[in-house]
Amino acid sequence: MSDYPFTLTDAQWRARLTPEQYAVMRQHGTERPGSCGLLREKRPGVFHCAGCGEALFEGGTKFESGTGWPSFDTPVAGSVGESRDTSHGMVRTEVHCANCGSHLGHVFPDGPPPTGLRYCINGVALEFEPA
Repeated sequence: MSDYPFTLTDAQWRARLTPEQYAVMRQHGTERPGSCGLLREKRPGVFHCAGCGEALFEGGTKFESGTGWPSFDTPVAGSVGESRDTSHGMVRTEVHCANCGSHLGHVFPDGPPPTGLRYCINGVALEFEPA
């Protein structure tokens, strides 16, 4: 069993998510850069986990990083967890939903002030709720 508050069986995840969401969120994949409509989302609101609905990022923390993925400087307190990712011959910090464990993306130390962090998030892992 999982250590996350929100858990589903693999079959339930497959039924709940699109094939692309499943590949990214449950199999640690990455969407093509520039492929998500949320990349250009600038309205006030909240970005939620597409898997469980957990509030992850406030719209005001989003910025244009030029990477092709939605980028944020600060998550909602307690909403994301981090783990070491050594895939693809690199050492990175993976970011996952603290509520359901779904893979969201990675965090890098090259973001803007005040945090200096860039949470580089797969858009398919997010749902946007306008304010």
